[in-house]
Amino acid sequence: MWFKHLHLYRLHDAPELSSDELASALQEHAAKPLGNADARRLGWTAPAGRLGAGQLVHEIQSHRLLSALRQERLLPASVVKEEVDEQVADIEASEGRKVTRKEKTALKEQVTENLLPRAFVRSQKIDLWWDIRGQMIGINASSRTRAEDILDLLRETLGSLKVTPLSSQTLPIRAMTTWLGDAASRPADLQLGDQVELKAKGDDGVLRARQVDLDSDEIQQLLETGRQASKLAISLEGRLSCVLHDDLALKSLRFGDALIEEADHADDGDDALARLETDFILMAQALSTDIPRLIEWLGGETQREPATQ
Repeated sequence: MWFKHLHLYRLHDAPELSSDELASALQEHAAKPLGNADARRLGWTAPAGRLGAGQLVHEIQSHRLLSALRQERLLPASVVKEEVDEQVADIEASEGRKVTRKEKTALKEQVTENLLPRAFVRSQKIDLWWDIRGQMIGINASSRTRAEDILDLLRETLGSLKVTPLSSQTLPIRAMTTWLGDAASRPADLQLGDQVELKAKGDDGVLRARQVDLDSDEIQQLLETGRQASKLAISLEGRLSCVLHDDLALKSLRFGDALIEEADHADDGDDALARLETDFILMAQALSTDIPRLIEWLGGETQREPATQ
């Protein structure tokens, strides 16, 4: 159950809830099957799926694992347009008049409502790590928008949630550019990978490079033209590697072989649920150690005032 992506948030004055109290709150907002008229729905689900027997919270050594289920009906716009166009043509032919824009809008709404029950449903499980001691939340989502959706669900579940995106004193784009251009500036435990995205200050677009030597003359020449690193593949002491983004998102996360081997050799008795919890706590402990280290390399954390919610 190792996370692939991570969007990080700082908790402020987090509510003190026991695991049972949190589970009860989550149950009130648990995922339910989509109704015929529902285009999408978001609710909590068991992180272990069917094996979890409905357990919505896994809490181990002050680390919590939650999961949300996002369900969405897939109704291509082209299908709706085709049906609307046919109905408009029928009306204009039978009544000898042009259909107004307002009528087309009403037809589109009606067609969408009629077609929704027959649309395919796509489901996506999104995991959330809650570090109680570290007062941090990390969401395993491919985009910031998806992560914010899960925060909104948690906020609705708890009644309020004061949280801000994790941020650093030194902008990641500035630090990544410095690390890329000056090997001596890199922290001792930091190693560069083989991916980078370079943004130009003007309108020259974005250059992306994979499987390249980031210390090559070509990369250095691009930096000399004023380009900055907006994404950079890095490795932290061999424990984890990722692509660091300029908004502090960690993408393409990979955990070190030693950590994976430790999980593989854990005495879980071939119990899938125990294996999930073992993987989770090893991952959570690694993240709770390495994320503060990364923030320290970025000049420390910026203190931000949370919005009242």
